[in-house]
Amino acid sequence: MPVTVLLVDDEPLVRAGLRAVLEAQPDIEVVGEAADGAAVIPLVRRLRPDVVAMDVRMPLLDGIEATRALLRTVDEPPRILVVTTFENDEYVYEALRAGADGFLLKRARPAEIVHAVRLIAEGDSLLFPASVRQLAAEYGDDGGNRAARALMERAQLTEREAEVLRLMARGLSNAEIAARLVVGTETVKSHVSAVLAKLGARDRTQAVIAAYESGFVTPG
Repeated sequence: MPVTVLLVDDEPLVRAGLRAVLEAQPDIEVVGEAADGAAVIPLVRRLRPDVVAMDVRMPLLDGIEATRALLRTVDEPPRILVVTTFENDEYVYEALRAGADGFLLKRARPAEIVHAVRLIAEGDSLLFPASVRQLAAEYGDDGGNRAARALMERAQLTEREAEVLRLMARGLSNAEIAARLVVGTETVKSHVSAVLAKLGARDRTQAVIAAYESGFVTPG
């Protein structure tokens, strides 16, 4: 089954460019388009895409609020890939905090766009971990977020789960973590699932954001 994608951007040329790049791949299908975040929820309910590639800045409802609304109101929501002009942008970090699974620059090369969609759809690795680390250093609370610290304390991660979370923050995939810890991939998947459950995180991106904001992992 192909990875299905919904494109959301107020610039028709951007949508056309993304569609051309993605539909050139045999394993990716663009199932719909929208010009604003306000149209996302009804389209997601009708089309059930695997991934929503969404501009972070739009005139009526931006990508941050659209992400919050989507995760709040849709059962089994799709993965959300924020598409942005600027990498070091507070809007991008706020979208990640709101629940987006990763971000992509509009100037990215076709191969990077395809890789981002596939990686987000698979969900077993962090997209552009160095950039997420930089955003956390610039806009995160640098360990000063009391709610994040309290969450991390309540989670009571085991020593192995804590080690897995640190490796997740570095961007390692499940297979890479398994090789590093000399365990099976299924064992790593179990540890990752336990970390997400204990942190109440939708996916590894939100778990890593919580790790940075609590000071459990330091960006840099």
